[in-house]
Amino acid sequence: MRGGSCIKGGGEVNLVASSWPSIPLPHPHSFSEELRCLEMDSAAGGIARTKSDQLEMAPPRSPPTLSPTASAESMPVADANGGPSLSRKSSVGKKLVGSSPAAKGGHHLRSTRSGHMKVDCEDSGSGGSLSRASSASLGFSFSFTGFTAFPEDIVSDVTALAGGGKGIDLETGRSRKWLMSETPYPIYVKFTEVRYKVILKGITSTSEKDILQGITGSAKPGELLALMGPSGSGKTTLLSLLSGRTANKVVQGSITYNDEPYAKSLNSRIGFVTQDDVLFAHLTVRETLTYAALLRLPRAMTRRQKEERAMNVIYELGLERCQDTIIGGSFVRGVSGGERKRVCIGNEIIMNPSLLFLDEPTSGLDSTTALRTIQVLNDIAESGKTVVTTIHQPSSRLFHRFDKLILLGGGSLLYFGRASKAMAYFASLGCVPLIAMNPAEFLLDLANGNINDVTLPSELEEKVQSKNLGGSTRNAKPSPEDVHEYLVEVYDTRVADKQKKKLLAPLPISEDMKITLSSQKRDWGASWWQQYSILFWRGLKERRHDYLSWMRITQVLAIAVILGLLWWHSNITTQRGQEDQAGLLFFISVFWGFFPVFTAIFTFPQERAMLNKERAVDMYRLSAYFIARTTSDLPLDLLLPIIFLLIVYFMAGLKLSIQNFFLSMLVVFLSIVAAQGLGLAIGASFMNIKQATTLASVTVMTFMLAGGFFVKRVPAFISWLRFISFNYHSYRLLLKVQYDHVPPHLNVDHLDNGVKEVAAMIAMVFAYRFLAYVSLRRMKLSS
Repeated sequence: MRGGSCIKGGGEVNLVASSWPSIPLPHPHSFSEELRCLEMDSAAGGIARTKSDQLEMAPPRSPPTLSPTASAESMPVADANGGPSLSRKSSVGKKLVGSSPAAKGGHHLRSTRSGHMKVDCEDSGSGGSLSRASSASLGFSFSFTGFTAFPEDIVSDVTALAGGGKGIDLETGRSRKWLMSETPYPIYVKFTEVRYKVILKGITSTSEKDILQGITGSAKPGELLALMGPSGSGKTTLLSLLSGRTANKVVQGSITYNDEPYAKSLNSRIGFVTQDDVLFAHLTVRETLTYAALLRLPRAMTRRQKEERAMNVIYELGLERCQDTIIGGSFVRGVSGGERKRVCIGNEIIMNPSLLFLDEPTSGLDSTTALRTIQVLNDIAESGKTVVTTIHQPSSRLFHRFDKLILLGGGSLLYFGRASKAMAYFASLGCVPLIAMNPAEFLLDLANGNINDVTLPSELEEKVQSKNLGGSTRNAKPSPEDVHEYLVEVYDTRVADKQKKKLLAPLPISEDMKITLSSQKRDWGASWWQQYSILFWRGLKERRHDYLSWMRITQVLAIAVILGLLWWHSNITTQRGQEDQAGLLFFISVFWGFFPVFTAIFTFPQERAMLNKERAVDMYRLSAYFIARTTSDLPLDLLLPIIFLLIVYFMAGLKLSIQNFFLSMLVVFLSIVAAQGLGLAIGASFMNIKQATTLASVTVMTFMLAGGFFVKRVPAFISWLRFISFNYHSYRLLLKVQYDHVPPHLNVDHLDNGVKEVAAMIAMVFAYRFLAYVSLRRMKLSS
């Protein structure tokens, strides 16, 4: 644009300055002429402009039709000398965005949050200077008119790729309606001077380690707050503290929800998405969300309403195409990583929470899937909820979707405020990237103390020089510790006090809402019987794949056939045949005591993460879960023994009588249930598979040796072991079933009618399960 002439058109092109080593700055009058031409074009046809969170647009001479885009923007900014200057807003790379004819019909491109750059230009002869502020890439973007606008279909594709359009299906791009219509209960989170320490216990001494050091911040409804920092900076710890999942006496500071401390009633209003996807692998997407709805939604809702809510969430999150696909896991193929993450989010938003916490929801996802996930969080926040998430290293597109940002480094607070102003804040300190760089990458480098490709603040340079004065390293660069100390000190002196004063402002909520939030009463979404029924059928559907797997069936069938062949039509008319048959009966009692123990050991340790997650939000009572978990295994546990006995009993030629067959089966069932109780008790006591397996091996071997087959005369001081051995009692009962009068040469004494043995095994069934329940009750909920 020269000589005051301007070429009109709807398109514009952004050219990144990194393409040229140096660009001569035009005279200020050239900028003024260009600005006048842009204003004339805007008044005539409606030039597309962008909205900035940092800069205020000068009012145009006539109201234009605004269509927000992510392209460059020109506007006048007065400099210190009163001369004109130019402020521009740039984005990464080279973009071609034009206004389509459809813009006049009310179709606008969705605005994206891009980086910002302010370039104040003056004539160098007038003492002008070039000041650079934050940008996603430090690229100078200049707009040239005269290009033809893009066709409407291309513009719509650009909008879809940008994730734009609230209510756009994340997978198909089709428009959909946001169905979560209930107004959420607003929760304002404030935290001031939060400090957290852990106690490290050594062999000879103990020490304390600071994880968080005086973190202050806030989040309100409608905002997406991101906790960002390098690994080990305390992001997850802070998130766990804010969500009430870390209870420790070494916590200092204040954390309030609507100016009230944490209360149990918040469990039904807070959603927490863990970093690891804790889901049942063999349930489908629809089953997973339906069971969550049935357990968590209020009792006032009918079962049909809860199921409809689950379907609504499926459509809201764009999961309708995979609703009948199983979740999958490490060894089972299922939904994709992005879909699994959205199922986790759906598990929490299904109850319409007021406060949603997420621990690194984009970890392990590609950039496109991560962008779709963050877009879901944006939509959730825009519906009036408070969303807080940790993020490790987001892309530039993800970074510009955050409303607020907390930058942590070494457990200290380096920045808290609008995410769009973070680059400008560090630029005001003198920390400016020298090359095109992702804002998140730049901020993480500062948090790590990495100052490569970054301008150094003069204060920091002077501090390092004075520190090294008299030493051999006069021109040494600041160490990461120096950079970290400087950033923490500057934030504390310049910003921290202002932020603390803002937190003292009264909240726009009534006292009644505060009282409701501080209630200590738990609100269960279902009655005890409903919880038991739902958990029973959920457990049955989840574990039928493991119990009825072809490997387990093949194992039992193979052993049964081998036993049948070895004891083929055993002869009980001779003493030797009776002894052989007694050996078979003892093996049956040992096998169906050993097998259930090592199956039940894994029950609670494998479900510990799920149990912690669901108990933390008061999803169900522990008693309902425990009874449902143990009873749902019984139908599956008793199926294989039936097949086993049908093969062994008739192949080995045991007593051919219907009564004797069913009595033998009842004895085996009783042995299985008692052994299963022992496995549950050991697993619940340790919650560690290696430790539980070691103890179970020793216990089962002891019970087998004391079972009365290998050792006939046990010393009196250790003879009590046989009375707590289910192998001992089941072996005696099986002999009683096969022989009305047990032969003396089998050395089985004091076997009457078997009532004592049955009573002892029934006592074991309940005693072992009671021990398992007490162990679960005493287990602390870990974050």
